[in-house]
Amino acid sequence: MKHILGIYLLGLALLPGLSPAETTDLDTATATKREAVREFWLDGVVEAINRTTLSAQTQGQVEEILFDVDDFVEKGRVVVKLKDTEQKAGLNQARADLKEAAARLQEAEDNFKRSKDLFGRKLASRSQLDKSTAALKSARARKEAADARLTQASEQFEYTRVKAPYSGIVTHRHVEVGETASPGQKLMSGISLDQLRVTVELPQSLIPVIREQGKARILLSTGGSINGTDLTIFPFADQRSNTFKVRVDLPEGVSDLFPGMFVKTGFVTGIKRELVVPRQAVVYRSEVTAVYVLGKDGRVRFRHIRAGLPAADGMLSVIAGLSEGERVATDPVAAVTLLKQQSAESHNE
Repeated sequence: MKHILGIYLLGLALLPGLSPAETTDLDTATATKREAVREFWLDGVVEAINRTTLSAQTQGQVEEILFDVDDFVEKGRVVVKLKDTEQKAGLNQARADLKEAAARLQEAEDNFKRSKDLFGRKLASRSQLDKSTAALKSARARKEAADARLTQASEQFEYTRVKAPYSGIVTHRHVEVGETASPGQKLMSGISLDQLRVTVELPQSLIPVIREQGKARILLSTGGSINGTDLTIFPFADQRSNTFKVRVDLPEGVSDLFPGMFVKTGFVTGIKRELVVPRQAVVYRSEVTAVYVLGKDGRVRFRHIRAGLPAADGMLSVIAGLSEGERVATDPVAAVTLLKQQSAESHNE
């Protein structure tokens, strides 16, 4: 009889899923408490640092529009062409005037050299030398004036080729082909996505500590976060809301953020202790946030938790539902498989 009972107990121990040793194959992590920064979270608005509206700097008919709204434009590319007949004629005239002035200057220099040589050999009078000297100065002045007119004419001609001051995206087009543009008239607006910042309205009570800490981070829709590179606190409060505007500059080349978006912005206000688990251990099912907890008896249980915000190192804070030292599965898929297996075995019993 004892022999039969021993064989029965041995069989129970060998049944799949009933041995606690099998649960040791499940990857787990221990919920631990650690020091972390205390953050105050507010909604902020993303905006582009570089926002430009290109305006006409010379008069001319709009001849061609090379880009439209939502087009990406590289720095230095022409976006609008104006009719350049008048400007081109002025440029050609300025070039001709410069050639004439250069020729007259050369002639004046030659005359001055001859007069100086003759005066040195006492073959010319002082008045002749003075006259050639004055002519040389006058020729140089005319040459400088011609250079200035050519520079001005060149700029007027360049104004007919409106170029992008930086790489960015077109947001508005203010003119149509055939319209006559006057100096100061808006032609096209654009923004650059390379440099972004977040604007937040902060309560006045937080300004001293925010100014002291000087750190903030932005949450992304992907679950990650970006640390701000610099904080600018406006030196005056809004009289209606008594809030201070704060700008948080972001690193260059940030993806998944666009001007006008609302983002969660956390400002460092101090240090706290918080319970954390790996982010991959947390599962989200509709409105439920939970983890799979491995008990001391080796069984897996589905546990609802109240999660905080993710940290930059891949951890997630837990506000409620979990205690320090408890083990959670870092592979929820494997935990679900084991949980189903344990449930089936319990049902069969």
